[in-house]
Amino acid sequence: MGQKVIWVDAFTTEPFSGNPAAVCVLSEPMDAQQMQQLAAEINLSETAFLLKQADGYSLRWFTPAVEVALCGHATLASAHVLWAEGHVPPGQAARFHTRSGVLTAQRQGDRILLNFPSTPASPVTRPEGLLEALGSEVQAKCQAICKNQFDYLIEVASETLVRKMKPDFTRLRSLPVRGIIVTSRSEGERYDFISRFFAPGSGVDEDPVTGSAHCALAPFWGDRLQKNELWAYQASTRGGELYLQWQGDRVILSGQAVTVMRAELMI
Repeated sequence: MGQKVIWVDAFTTEPFSGNPAAVCVLSEPMDAQQMQQLAAEINLSETAFLLKQADGYSLRWFTPAVEVALCGHATLASAHVLWAEGHVPPGQAARFHTRSGVLTAQRQGDRILLNFPSTPASPVTRPEGLLEALGSEVQAKCQAICKNQFDYLIEVASETLVRKMKPDFTRLRSLPVRGIIVTSRSEGERYDFISRFFAPGSGVDEDPVTGSAHCALAPFWGDRLQKNELWAYQASTRGGELYLQWQGDRVILSGQAVTVMRAELMI
């Protein structure tokens, strides 16, 4: 029997929304080159590879172009698969060994809670070419520019601007950045803030729903709004919502997931 690949839509309850990820629960080790080739073949924003260990699973994440150090939606998808496919008992937490340390997932009602590191962003000087690549209106209405160990975080003046902006992906791809978070306070009552996430340099022009970005957004907006619990919306075409609990050096990301497809690798 070939390697099973399971397609999951994360941070949603409806198929064909949220953020899709492929999950491979490996029966034996696979080298990084093979993982990267398979991720490129599948061509989703992330493919997750899990391998059983004595105290949990090793977990690695690959875009079609590169391996990344932290990914929220593919971790949510991985936890969903471990429970749905019977690898982990329903009442037991899932434990992952990753490049960002040990991450855990547990069920709470119909939601999955991910315990992730907080990755706050600090103010930086304006990087050459970045705002220009995001568009003239972003350049004119930028209110803050920050960066953490992974990505730039750009605050702009309005939700309308976040939703309608059209970055120049060719220019962004030429810049030495992993990803760019663009965010604003929400103009409605349901959400505290909204965002979008762009990572053309990592092989993903726009990611639909980005858990790792919210590890920076939670402390950013938690500090500004003086709130530890936040509702967030990522305003991509597919869209997705996250409930966040900011706990200092940790962020709890809460969401749901649905299995869409099962396939078998024939080589």
